[in-house]
Amino acid sequence: MNLYFHGHDYKYAAEQMLLTLFPQERPVYPDHPPAAGADRLVLTLEEGDNGRLTARADLLFQGRRAAGEDTGCWTGGALERDRTAQRVLKMAFYRAGTRLLGREPPWGALTGVRPVKIPTRAMAAGASRGETRRRLVEDYRVSPGRAELAMDCADASLKAAASLKPDELSLYIGIPFCPTRCAYCSFVSADVSRTLRLLPPFVDLLLEEVDMAAAMLKAQGFFIRTVYIGGGTPTTLSAPQLDALLARVRERCDLSRCTEFTVEAGRPDTITAEKLAVLRRWGVDRVSVNPQTMEDHVLSAMGRAHTADDIRRAFALVREAGFPCVNMDLIAGLPQDTVAGFCASLDEVLSFGPENITVHTLALKKGSRLLGDGSGPAPALPPAEAVDEMLSYAWRSLRAAGQRPYYLYRQKYMSGSFENVGWSVPGWENLYNICMMEELHTILSLGGGGITKLIDPVTGHIQRLSNPKYPHEYLQSREKLRSIKAQTAAFLAAGKE
Repeated sequence: MNLYFHGHDYKYAAEQMLLTLFPQERPVYPDHPPAAGADRLVLTLEEGDNGRLTARADLLFQGRRAAGEDTGCWTGGALERDRTAQRVLKMAFYRAGTRLLGREPPWGALTGVRPVKIPTRAMAAGASRGETRRRLVEDYRVSPGRAELAMDCADASLKAAASLKPDELSLYIGIPFCPTRCAYCSFVSADVSRTLRLLPPFVDLLLEEVDMAAAMLKAQGFFIRTVYIGGGTPTTLSAPQLDALLARVRERCDLSRCTEFTVEAGRPDTITAEKLAVLRRWGVDRVSVNPQTMEDHVLSAMGRAHTADDIRRAFALVREAGFPCVNMDLIAGLPQDTVAGFCASLDEVLSFGPENITVHTLALKKGSRLLGDGSGPAPALPPAEAVDEMLSYAWRSLRAAGQRPYYLYRQKYMSGSFENVGWSVPGWENLYNICMMEELHTILSLGGGGITKLIDPVTGHIQRLSNPKYPHEYLQSREKLRSIKAQTAAFLAAGKE
C-alpha cells in the first residue's frame, strides 16, 4: 500500500497499524503523487492551540474509500508530544481502516507485542481494575474477551513485580539444537543429525561462559531468581552433557534465592528416563513437554518425527521422575489441523493434568517452511475464523479446569492477529515467563542466540546484548562473550549507584 504523510514522518506508527489491519500489505513510499484509483493512505498531522494534535486518515483500498480522525493534547515535553502524535495517528488510521473493512481486530488498536503493559502500568499508577478494563475496551477498542485476558495477566505481572528484589535477575541458557526442524520454526537451531560434531565443543564453551557469568554476578553482588534453559531443544544434549552443564550452574552460581528452575524438554523424541533423572538430581523443578498437537497427521505435516503416543509416554516418564511442575504447549492454526482436532488435543492435554498449558497462535515467520523457504510447497493453513474457534474453546475449557491466564504476548504475522497465552493452575505461574515478557528485571542470557536484556528498573530503559546466533559462530566468540559480561557488569554496577 502506498503511504503518504503530511506534517509528520511517523513511519513506524503507520506501519504497525498497516500490519494490524492489512497484514497482507507492505508499505511503499512513492516519490510521486497518488495515481487515480491506486491503493493508498494519506495520513496528516496538524497542531493547534494548547498542544492539541489532530490526525486525519484518508484511505483508498480496492476501490473503496474511508476516512478517520482522532485528536489528543500534550502538555509535557518532547517525549509526551511524540507519544501523543503516534497515538492519534494510529487511531485515525484505525478508524478509517475498520470502517472500510467493516470489522475490528481482536486487539483493537493495540499494535505492540506486549499489550499487558498498558493495564499493568495503569494499575501500578493507581487506576482501579474497572477503570483500566474500561480504557482497554473503549479507548483502545480491545474486545471484551481480550481485555479480560490482559487484566488477568496484569494482575499476575503486578504480583510478580512485588516479589522481586533490586539485586535479583534471571538466567537464560540457550541450546540452539533440535532433532529436526518444524515447519513453523524460524528459531536459530541446528539439526543435530548434521551438526553432532559441534555439540561437544559447544558445551565446553558454554561451561566457560557459565563461569564468566557466575564470577561477574558474584563481583556485582547479584542473585539469580529464576533459571530457564531453552532453545532449540535442550534435551537434545546427551545425559552426560546435561549433567555437566547443570552441575556447573549449581556449583558456580549462587542459587540461594532461586525459586524456579525450568528446562524445556520440549520434544518427546529427546526425553529419556536417564535425562530426566539428571534434571531432577540438579534441582530442576519445572519441565516442558510440548506436543503442539495430539493429531498424528498434523505432527507429520509440521515436520515432527514422533507420534502422539510418544508424547503420552514422555509425559508419563516426567511424572514418574517426580517433577512438581509440567508445562505443555499447543498451537492453534497448524497446517492440516481442524477445530475438532485442536479441541480433541486440548481435551487430552487437560486430562494429563499439567500445571501449565501454553496456547500459542501460529505465527508465520520469515525463514519458516510455512512461508515457503524453498524446501517444498507451503502447506495450507486453517482460516482465521477456525483459529478463533480454537482459541475460544481453549479459554472456556481452561477456565473450567481451574487454570488462569498469567502471561501473554503477540507476534508479527500471527494468524488472525491473535495472541499466545500462558495458563496456570493458581500458584504455579512461571515467574521467568512473566519477567521476560513484561520486562520486569534483567535477563542474563548465555549460549547460542541468547539475548541479554539489561533493564533499568527506574527508567524502564532496555539495552540488548546478543550472543552469536549460530553454533559455529558461537564457537568463535569467546572474546565477545567476555565483552558482554563486562558490559553487563558495568550496567549492574551503575544501577547500584
